[in-house]
Parts: sequence; structure tokens; C-alpha cells
Amino acid sequence: MNKNKIMDKLKEGISVHEVESFARKHTSEVFTLVALIVGSVSSIFDFFTGPSMTILFLAAGFAAGMLFTEQMDRALKQLFHFTEKQEKTTRMIIGGVKIVVGIFIPFVLFGVYGLLAGSSYNYFSRHAGSVGSDKPFRSQKGSSSDEHD
Repeated sequence: MNKNKIMDKLKEGISVHEVESFARKHTSEVFTLVALIVGSVSSIFDFFTGPSMTILFLAAGFAAGMLFTEQMDRALKQLFHFTEKQEKTTRMIIGGVKIVVGIFIPFVLFGVYGLLAGSSYNYFSRHAGSVGSDKPFRSQKGSSSDEHD
């Protein structure tokens, strides 16, 4: 997409129809994003539990995701497969439950996000060396081999 199209889109704005079609296409992602925002606000302003519990559960989830990678990968995969094979209305109900959990007990929501973060960190750190390991990350034009070691 060129720069003029992006600038024209920014000037025009987004129509309600475009927002609705995006939300229909990405229902679970929109609910997860709203739950994250609501959980963050609930935790920051100390509605029910403070930010200390949220940070603690996020860090504990991250550590568990890194230490027990195979078990967490299996459990998270089952969780996402269960969610994605449901009907649209059931996914919307699950999304509503995420939002309610984000309001009342955000540390549970952030504990799951910590599991995802730890699991994905471990996954990408394991697979970073195997992808294109014989090629440099970025090719430099005109660089000689004796310049930088």
C-alpha cells in the first residue's frame, strides 16, 4: 500500500461498516483486546484487586510457561482449539466471560497472558537459531569480510 492511500484513509476515517465487518471477522480477538483493556484499567485503578496481584500472576504465568513448556503448549493448544471450534454465539459468550473476568479478577486473565508470553518466548528462542542459521540476518552491500568481526 503506498503512502498516498494510507494518508487518504487517515483523512477519510473508518466507517462504521468497516469496523463492524472487522469485528465480525475477528470476534475472539476483539473480545480479547477489550478484556485486556478492561482488565488493565480495573487493575490500575484498584477496583477489586490491585496491580501487584496482576504483576505477580503475570510473572508467575511467564515462569510457568517457560519452565513447563510442553505441558503449557498442550494445555493452551487445547484451550484455543476448544474456543475456535465453538459456534459464533458461544464464542461471544466466552468473550463476555473474559471481559467480566477482566473486571473482577484481572490477575487470572493476566496469568493466562503470562502463560502465553512464556510459552511463546520459549518457542521463539528455540526456533530462532534453526531458521536461516547459515545466512546472516541482514545482508550488507559492499561490506568486506575484514571490516567487523
